[in-house]
Order: sequence, then C-alpha cells, then structure tokens
Amino acid sequence: MTGPHDLHPIEASVLHARRERVFLILSGLFLGTLAMLNILGISRFIKLGELTTGAGTPLVFAIAVGVLPYPLTFLCTDFISEFYGRKRANFVVFVGLVLNIWVVFVIWLGGVLPGFEALDPSTGEIVRDAAGRLPVFFEVRALTFGAVTASMVAYMSAQFCDVYVFHFFKRVTRGKLLWVRNNGSTMTSQLVDTTAVILITHYYAHALPVDSSQPIGRQLALFIITGYAFKFVIAAADTLPFYLGVKWLSEYLEIDPTEEHDELPES
Repeated sequence: MTGPHDLHPIEASVLHARRERVFLILSGLFLGTLAMLNILGISRFIKLGELTTGAGTPLVFAIAVGVLPYPLTFLCTDFISEFYGRKRANFVVFVGLVLNIWVVFVIWLGGVLPGFEALDPSTGEIVRDAAGRLPVFFEVRALTFGAVTASMVAYMSAQFCDVYVFHFFKRVTRGKLLWVRNNGSTMTSQLVDTTAVILITHYYAHALPVDSSQPIGRQLALFIITGYAFKFVIAAADTLPFYLGVKWLSEYLEIDPTEEHDELPES
C-alpha cells in the first residue's frame, strides 16, 4: 500500500497517487499491446477451422496473429472511459497513434542504416537465401509496412468509435446497464476495425493470403466474419471481468462510475 511518505512531490495525496497509477497501468497495457500487435500484425495467420462446402471448395477460417491481443485494448479504453472520462480516453487513443508512427519510424530507420547483410555487387540489394527470403528483420519490416496503413486507419476509426459509443450508452442509460455500454461499444467498434483492416490490407497492401483463382469478395467477407466473430466472442467473455473490475476499482479509486467525469471541475 502507498503511504504519505511514499508519495512523489507532484502527487497531492495517497488517493491521487492511486488514481494516477491505475491510469498508468491501464494506459501502459493499452499502448504496450498496441505496439506488440502492430509488429506481429500479419506475420502469421492462425487457422481456426475449415468447412467444406457442397461445391467442394473449402472455407478456411483464419485470423492474423496480431488480432489475438487486440481485444485487450478495448477493455482498457472502457475502464479509462468509465473512471477517467471521455477526454482522457481520447487522449490515450491519440498517444497510441503517435506510438504507431514512432514504431514505424524505428523500423524504417533500422532498415536504411548500414548493416552486415551480404549485398549483391551488381544491384547493391540484400542477397536473398535459397528460398528467396530476405533476412528476418527485413521480412518483418515488409509485413509491418504492408499492414501499417490498414492498422492506423482502422485503429483510429475503431478506438474513437469505441469511446464515443461507450459514452453515448452511458448517457442514454444514465450510468446503468454496464453490460450495454461495455459490449455495445466494443462490438460496434470492432466491426469497424475488422472491416477497415481487411479491406485496406487487401486493396492497398496486397498482404492477405488470398487465392486469386477464387472469388475475392467471398474470401474477404470470410476474413471479416472470422475476425469479427473472434473479437465478438472475446468481447462477450470480458463482460464479467469488466463488471468485477468496475466494482473493485470504484471502491479502490473512490470514484462513482455513474458520473461523467469530464464535467468535473479542475482541482
């Protein structure tokens, strides 16, 4: 437990320190997860299942590995929205955009600086191995760049949508029906996210594992349905942890979660 003698000079009280440290943990989980999924991205697709249709053409249900930690970001912004208000939640989303740009810059810089890779003397390009692959860093770099536009557009659209819908339901229900704003905001925003990231990744980055001999529309729809179904199930499953977290944090932080805290006067 934090006592008065453990406070930093800028921390006004034990309660103030507690609130700021919880905010830091939630923001850190959000931003750390965001950085991780931005690098993992579409480096690997996970096969969830396969269904053979009457025509004999199998329908493969798969999600990108970067999707696995993504639902946690919505849970974090829901907690921040619930206890710290819409302005802080939107600020964390904006910092996430800056973090995305920073990650891309570092990956770009790491590729343009001179290294120890073997170069083709005739072209000056990095020599590929027998399988036609570049060194691991450059393979990851290509995949990251291929998906970064989709990731950033989808991220901004989905996260701001999540915060807006969360507070919309909170106002409409007068702070009641916690499960409505938690699930309603997350499920709506993740549909926006999934649709945007699949369409942009395919049409702009050309990075989805599609079969050109099969109808593209059906394959893209299957990617969207599969990705959204995974996120939908996770969103439904996090309802209980969200309820328990809100109950515990409302007592620990001494904050009434039914209020819109953006309207509180500055202390």
